Amino acid sequence: MQLVDPRAIAREHWRPGVETAMVVSAINGATQLCIFEQWVAPGAGAPTHSHPVEEVLTVRQGEAEMWIEDTRTIVTEGQSLIVPAGRQHGFRNSGTATLHIHAVLAAPVFEATMAGATAPTRRWQPSS
Repeated sequence: MQLVDPRAIAREHWRPGVETAMVVSAINGATQLCIFEQWVAPGAGAPTHSHPVEEVLTVRQGEAEMWIEDTRTIVTEGQSLIVPAGRQHGFRNSGTATLHIHAVLAAPVFEATMAGATAPTRRWQPSS
């Protein structure tokens, strides 16, 4: 049994205005899930990208404009957006306070292909 305490995980700078804490991934023994928290400054967010697996984005605090391809919606505290595998999506903090997002990917390694990129980026994976 492995206990993970998200409060003890250091946040890392992911991109301007976004800090991430990887809670569960292949690095700490997960085989099916990648779970992380993000804190996003107003106006910042995740650019359009896709994952080869399904993702669930839950707003814990604040307000986000989220999109899947050409469809946009506002997601508020307590609401979740289910993103099907392979679909282009992204989000931005559309509020005036810090946005706190909880994300779950159905894979133990974070893999994303940014819009326009030819190869995916992989993070939080064990060293080979």
